[in-house]
Amino acid sequence: MKQDNDTVLPSPWQGAFSFRFKPRACAWRVWATALVAACLVVSSVVRIEAAEPIRIAAIFSHTGVASASNIHSITGVREAVKEINDKGGLIGRRVELMEIDNKSTPIGSKVAAEKAASMGVAAIVGCDWSSHSLAAAPVAQARGIPMVSNVSTNDTLTSIGECIFRVCYTDRLQGKALALFASRDLKAHRALMLVDVSSDYAIGLSSEFSRGFTGPDRTSMRRNYTMEGLDEAWLERVASFAKRYKPDLVFIPGYDESAVIAAHLSRRGVTSTFLGGDGWGSDAFYRKWHKPIQDAYFSSHWGMRQDTPASREFIKRYGSGRRRIADTEALAYDAVMLLADAVTRAGSGDRAKILAALAETRSYRGVTGLISFAEGRDPVKDVVMLAIKDGVPRYHSTVNAR
Repeated sequence: MKQDNDTVLPSPWQGAFSFRFKPRACAWRVWATALVAACLVVSSVVRIEAAEPIRIAAIFSHTGVASASNIHSITGVREAVKEINDKGGLIGRRVELMEIDNKSTPIGSKVAAEKAASMGVAAIVGCDWSSHSLAAAPVAQARGIPMVSNVSTNDTLTSIGECIFRVCYTDRLQGKALALFASRDLKAHRALMLVDVSSDYAIGLSSEFSRGFTGPDRTSMRRNYTMEGLDEAWLERVASFAKRYKPDLVFIPGYDESAVIAAHLSRRGVTSTFLGGDGWGSDAFYRKWHKPIQDAYFSSHWGMRQDTPASREFIKRYGSGRRRIADTEALAYDAVMLLADAVTRAGSGDRAKILAALAETRSYRGVTGLISFAEGRDPVKDVVMLAIKDGVPRYHSTVNAR
């Protein structure tokens, strides 16, 4: 055999032919193989990046009267989507958030849902106010789009169809808990209800409260208002009536306008305890709050003292340097993450498959508690009661009204 720098590889076809393998050629082939492998990896990444994103529409109020309270929901959705994408997206696809302004009206919510459908979204998160969700839900149902509301509590919402879900409790449960809290914890016997009759939320919650606040020694009176008619003259009439009626409790199931009403009654010498629903949770509410009010409570879906691993992690991630996090923000975060869980289990961005996965959700550990759809599309949860002290909401108790 010739002895030189070439290496001759033995071959069973030695007589027919032979070939020489040079070390330099070997190195070149190794580099070539590595280059091909790298190209395949890059190609795979490019394919993932180029894959059609999973589009989720978020329908909330960016303008109009509801925008001040909706900002927390918008924040929670953005936090969840960013977190998902920072971790690589869903099933190898980026989540694209389509934010649509419902302009604080039911008709605007219907138009927003139709716009979301035309965009080909896989799901809808929203709305915040019940009246807005009730307008958007029929569109989602007709188009077969999964819709998850974070905080619309109106009882009839999910009865619109199998496409409509929520991560919050209902007004029926909330109203029952508020009535139980008023009679059992506050020892109230006489209640004055001030109800915005232009709001589905206020009407539903007041009806449930009235149904629960009954007994031989309990009475309640009701005075109605609309946002357009909430003026100084109406406030003066209600203050005069309250001073004559002398209720133990003034129940105002509204939004941030409730703070204006309570502040006026307090300044006019009404010393009753004030009670509200989960609509009292926005920063806009506290900017209008009258701090000298002695006793006030409201129902909430979550409190920053809620001691669960998911809640602690959420506060650690998003609560640094903040005065507080609204429950609607935590609920919106849960709504997106619940959808993400369904997409992952479905292994698809197909609407029908996501719907099936959502319906099969059992004991999902959200920031605001366990979420299950074993008996429908309404999770059954405890109601958190917060007390307002010196203009700041603080955890008071938890009411199980199931």
